Amino acid sequence: MEVSSLPISASHRGKLISAGYSSLSSLSSVSPSKLAQDLKISENEGHRKNTLRVDISPPLQSGIPFGVPVPPSPFGCFRLPSLVPSGRPTRLRIVGQPFSPAITRAQTAWDILHEEESSICITTSCSDLDEILGGGIRCKEVTEIGGVPGIGKTQLGIQLAVNVQIPADYGGLGGKAIYIDTEGSFMVERASQIAEACAEDMLEYNSLLRKDSQACRVDKPPKAFMDNIFYFRICTYTEQIAVVNYLEKFINEHKDIKIVIIDSITFHFRQEFEDMALRTRLLSGMALKLMKLAKKFNLAVVLLNQVTTKYNEGSFQLTLALGDSWAHASTNRSYCTGMAMRGMHISTNHPPCDQRQLHMQ
Repeated sequence: MEVSSLPISASHRGKLISAGYSSLSSLSSVSPSKLAQDLKISENEGHRKNTLRVDISPPLQSGIPFGVPVPPSPFGCFRLPSLVPSGRPTRLRIVGQPFSPAITRAQTAWDILHEEESSICITTSCSDLDEILGGGIRCKEVTEIGGVPGIGKTQLGIQLAVNVQIPADYGGLGGKAIYIDTEGSFMVERASQIAEACAEDMLEYNSLLRKDSQACRVDKPPKAFMDNIFYFRICTYTEQIAVVNYLEKFINEHKDIKIVIIDSITFHFRQEFEDMALRTRLLSGMALKLMKLAKKFNLAVVLLNQVTTKYNEGSFQLTLALGDSWAHASTNRSYCTGMAMRGMHISTNHPPCDQRQLHMQ
């Protein structure tokens, strides 16, 4: 039986898949403590902490086939050999306990408005595009940018990875970037060129506007920009989910991360799935994780997406990939059309740019 077919919660299936388990046979040699670690739950203290626990029960009664759910548990029980030192078949039961609600201090609408107005956006280096996005790429939000091949999505992603490092004295965030590459399209040479251009712009800014203010001068060589881009190369959808789950720990260890770019969010999920319901659940879980990261660490998440065709009103039309359910996964959505980003249709729920179109020559 495949892990994707186990009648347990979607979150547990996703964690098992992310940890590299594909079938019951791959679980057969795993110790309970290792399995609990991979599930990110406590084997012994889960109940006390009101989280989740792995409960290894005595051997099941005879006559029940291997891998068949055992009623009446709603969470799913399975015979898994070699989960205990004796090697006897045991029962793995993933038991759910009620979670304590994450209650935080309430904010007034005025506080939220003031916070948004005072926040610093990440520039795209295109003033027209910044304007239509409400100032640029915003922190605490998930921004999706999609378009046809060759439109400039990866170029924009690399540009943002460099621009997020512009020091605060120059109107930037002075942060670092995480670049998750699922397609192998990241061009380190291009990143170096953009870093050199950004460093030159800062020097020009110094010479023009800060001649009498040497104390505020910031020299940032191109190498410093490159050192602050953390690159992950992803080859499967399980690696992609695993890296997204790992991001919180990585961000805690590497301070000042201000943007996470996934290029593209779509690639592996369009090629390796037959079970569309499972794909939707995994994508939804990943989107929720990214939203929480954006809010918790006050950073921007940029998801680059591909396009697909959709039959609508008697004809096929290009639309962003991953379906209608994925359309609710981001705060802002941008759709690039035309050649070399000459035309861009922006659809966003961030005021005042509810729906606008930008044409660049």
